[in-house]
Amino acid sequence: MRRRVALVTSSYHPHLGGVESHVRHVASELRAADTLVEVWTVDRGEHLGVTELDGVVVRHLPTPLPARSARALVSFTRAAPAAWLTWRSAFREFRPDLLHVQCFGPNGLYASALARRSQVPLVVSSHGETTADDHHAFDTSALIRWGLRQAIATSTATTGCAEPVLDDLRHRFGLVGGVVVPNGVGPVPSTAPSGVRPDDVDLGDRPVVLGVGRLESAKGFDLLVEAVAASPLETSLVLAGDGSQREPLRQLGARLALGERLRLVGPVDEAGVHAWMRRADVVVLPSRKEAFGIVALEAWRAGTPLVATSLCGPSSFVTDGHDGLLVDPVNTGALAHAITTVLGDPGRAAELAAAGRSSVLGYSWTTVADAYSRLYDVALRPDP
Repeated sequence: MRRRVALVTSSYHPHLGGVESHVRHVASELRAADTLVEVWTVDRGEHLGVTELDGVVVRHLPTPLPARSARALVSFTRAAPAAWLTWRSAFREFRPDLLHVQCFGPNGLYASALARRSQVPLVVSSHGETTADDHHAFDTSALIRWGLRQAIATSTATTGCAEPVLDDLRHRFGLVGGVVVPNGVGPVPSTAPSGVRPDDVDLGDRPVVLGVGRLESAKGFDLLVEAVAASPLETSLVLAGDGSQREPLRQLGARLALGERLRLVGPVDEAGVHAWMRRADVVVLPSRKEAFGIVALEAWRAGTPLVATSLCGPSSFVTDGHDGLLVDPVNTGALAHAITTVLGDPGRAAELAAAGRSSVLGYSWTTVADAYSRLYDVALRPDP
């Protein structure tokens, strides 16, 4: 009998990001391997209900949580019974054999409660949300901290996208053991890019430095703007993504006299990321905090030299001097020097790009889904 797995994720399409990409690709791979899959995600107030993407049913489920103010508690008291009924209905309609939480948040609280109530196995996969969340949920919510500890204690398996992610779960949330299941990257996208394309922007004859990701403080794009301004080379800096720091980054570029050399092109999909990386002369991942960094894999796939942060996730799989240059982005002089090194030495840039093309072969989505499938096999194995 085909097993049935619900991937319960903190965010999903139409939103863009690393977790959204991870779950979407994993769902497709599991489906191709004859697993019945649904994606359950947090309804952010858009009331999308039940949709379908890539042939996979997507349920957008309400996840109200209690808060400290009297008004918020009243609102939660009113909304919680209907929300719980929606989760119960999703379970009855799909009848999953296993619930797999991807990126723990309100989704994890509801999923772990449902797993206990329904007595089905629970798998928890962390994507660095305990340390790199833009909204600092784990610093401000005792309920989410408690819920993650409980989920880890009762789960049949807990994974992290990199060893530092598991280390944090061990030190602060009681994890014993844990399994690294990294991110992956697929073949070159065959669909047309959405959003602003390279051909839409006049970048002149200057070398192009590219940053991709959410425009939030943790991603360190302000450090990249400062490094480009400090570089002796006159380059164009393209930032693809959106977030709360978009306007502050534009203002920083103006203060540093970058003018039209700084281009904020907004959010782009995976095909758009690939198109921009093919246009770029170097991809820079300057994060202050980063659990993994799918952007690094995408740069390798595109055959574009990579400069990445040494502070977090990418340092666990990028080999400095071989398939990328690792640098502390807080040291903007060092970051500027790394960028200049790549742009000023075409032979060195070609070596880094070639090594990246080789390294990326070990990070397919099929490999990621196979790792999860092995955990499902253990979780669903009948007791002797």
